[in-house]
Amino acid sequence: MITVTEAATRKIGEVLQQQTEPAFGLRVAVYAGGCSGHEYGMMLAPKAEDGDWVGEFEGIKVLVDPQSAVFLEGAKIDYVETLQSSGFTISNPKATSGCGCGRSFQTEESAADAPAKSGGCGCGGGGCGCGGH
Repeated sequence: MITVTEAATRKIGEVLQQQTEPAFGLRVAVYAGGCSGHEYGMMLAPKAEDGDWVGEFEGIKVLVDPQSAVFLEGAKIDYVETLQSSGFTISNPKATSGCGCGRSFQTEESAADAPAKSGGCGCGGGGCGCGGH
């Protein structure tokens, strides 16, 4: 289904340890929206839901619901730190195009169904670096 790098696993573990409420693991999801048609989401999950794919990476559980699994097959989650930013990234072989901020993507199937978009990104409106704005 998906893979999680050692750096991402380590960071997820740090986040889980900082929580006052226990969490089962990290849920990775795909939602309709964003400037490219689909948007990634990550949140802590209190439990697994029926039908979830549950992967375990160095003791850290990662969950994906069946609807999101269609879009995330073969994806890799990483955690990167640079001088300018830090955060989780998703390398997704199903994505045919995406937003400069890395939060929104499009697949071949969604590109055929969506009208062409041009101009700015709309990913948070705070200058994510996409759309040339």
